[in-house]
Amino acid sequence: MAQQLSKLTPEMLVPRLGEYLIQRELLNEADLKKALDHQQREKSAGRQVLLGQAMVELKLVDREVLDQAVTEQILQLRAALQASNRSLEQRVAERTNELEAAIKRLSELNQMKANFVANISHELRTPLTHIKGYLDLLISDSMGRYKKEQRLALDVCKRSTARLEGLIEDLILFGLATRGEMSIRLEKVDIQKLISQAVNGAAAKAEERGVNVTFTNGPNLPWVQADPERIGWVLNQLLDNGIKFTSSGGSVVVRVKEESPRFVSVSVADTGIGIPSNRIHEIFEPFHQLDGSSTRHHGGTGLGLSLVRQIVEAHGSVLDVQSTEGKGSVFKFPLLSLRD
Repeated sequence: MAQQLSKLTPEMLVPRLGEYLIQRELLNEADLKKALDHQQREKSAGRQVLLGQAMVELKLVDREVLDQAVTEQILQLRAALQASNRSLEQRVAERTNELEAAIKRLSELNQMKANFVANISHELRTPLTHIKGYLDLLISDSMGRYKKEQRLALDVCKRSTARLEGLIEDLILFGLATRGEMSIRLEKVDIQKLISQAVNGAAAKAEERGVNVTFTNGPNLPWVQADPERIGWVLNQLLDNGIKFTSSGGSVVVRVKEESPRFVSVSVADTGIGIPSNRIHEIFEPFHQLDGSSTRHHGGTGLGLSLVRQIVEAHGSVLDVQSTEGKGSVFKFPLLSLRD
């Protein structure tokens, strides 16, 4: 048979009743011990007796005194609980205000950083334009003929200038995205043509690194709705990353296929170094490199993939990343199909 539940009484809500009665000089320690011993004996006999009930049965206190003591303790506990709640509410309010102030300050710092990046990028662009112009004049022999060694030096300067220009453009784009000023102009785009242009543009770098770049497309693909300039930048960035992180003899494959009547998926897969599964989220942090050491082998500002995701999401899409450390990575995103 199930054990019968004890009847709920106010005394059950009061801890240390005996100590309270001793403090009020309504009970002495010897009587408390008698009541505790009586309670234990009754428990051994299978009868549950509360301490107050034991005191009343032994006539150590009368019922009126016991009820008064229980009531006083309950009121004290209630007052203590209310005071604790008020203190907790005050601490919560203080921490909330501190958090709101910290968030506001962080927002201000982010805005300052975005403004700094935008300003310094535009300031760098002007002298770079002059450098590029004079380099083009020198290389074209407009300012006289040069020896072979001098021409090789000029070619190195031109490539470095082109790389610097790309970094500055990335910073400008990041500044626009951070301030919410990056515009997306959606139009009907031949995605196969856009990918072919990106693959052709990456051919020289891929050949230099000994990486094979290929483009695989599905049959009868529709055009898509996209901003050709922004998606072209995304493709260039993903190809550049794939080539950069793939060793000689490896490959980078761009695939485009119709996933459904509504979407066309684009993916860039490489056989490079891959990304640890617990660090994939880090690749989207601005100015962050997984290899942050002073001896890291791969350059870059750490803005590329952050911007890639922002551009893809601005198209109402999602960038999916699948990667296995030591085996490679796949970056994939869908675009809205415009099949008639």
